[in-house]
Amino acid sequence: MAHIAFVGLGVMGWPMARHLTAAGHEVRVFNRTAEKAARFAAAYGATPCTTVAQAAEGVDALITCVGNDDDVRQVTEGADGGFTTLPDGALFIDHSTASAALAKALAARHPRLNCIDAPVSGGQAGAEAGQLAIMCGGDADAIEAARPILDCYGRRVVRIGPSGHGQLAKMSNQIAIAGLVQALAESLHFAKKAGLDTAALLDAIGQGAAQSWQMDNRARTMVEGRFDFGFAVDLMRKDLGLVLEEARSNGASLPVAALVDQFYADVQKMGGNRDDTSSLIRRLS
Repeated sequence: MAHIAFVGLGVMGWPMARHLTAAGHEVRVFNRTAEKAARFAAAYGATPCTTVAQAAEGVDALITCVGNDDDVRQVTEGADGGFTTLPDGALFIDHSTASAALAKALAARHPRLNCIDAPVSGGQAGAEAGQLAIMCGGDADAIEAARPILDCYGRRVVRIGPSGHGQLAKMSNQIAIAGLVQALAESLHFAKKAGLDTAALLDAIGQGAAQSWQMDNRARTMVEGRFDFGFAVDLMRKDLGLVLEEARSNGASLPVAALVDQFYADVQKMGGNRDDTSSLIRRLS
């Protein structure tokens, strides 16, 4: 049993923290909306805390799953942040999708801690099922020490490289997803314009070279116009912003990612900020 502070009970964080309590770990929780932390604690036997500093005091691991770089800084290095009380040698595991620069900076500024940037892929369904893919940056020994915790909700836990490389891997993941979703949207749009039976089409091509997770899980709902599956357009645009900023720094050429980012901006203008990423097909209709 580990003593764990978990910060951020959103769409992803809630089920991840729930898996930790189910595995028998002693979990303290903090959420900006205190009522949500109290509700989680009552449901799963965790301890609600009023500050991150309170949650992190004396624990083995501080885990964060928040929105962006500013949020990560606030819950770690802020006045009531977890780093003010987190013991020497403790694990800091950040599941937020943030910049690689921040991950590197936190590890460099706090060598007394074992910092791991560990963004995830698999969406809300993967978090609920405990089947996430976790991309880790940090010291190899630290990641091995964290593995019993990460295995509670991760199907695949892979060390990519040193600090920051987990976030860079997540950027690569988002680049691939953006292109796949746009291609799938265009395929289905073309099929509808050509008068094809889309159900028969997907049955025909769904196990061939065109098959993908996006096709398996989103194609039929895209045809039906249902876009309520958790990972919002606003979040994808945040992620692609990180991607394109990093590409400007390292010289990578990402014409498709840049184009799809603008397509998502079109969806936002249509009022689809909270629609999931498969809503790209809306702008083709």
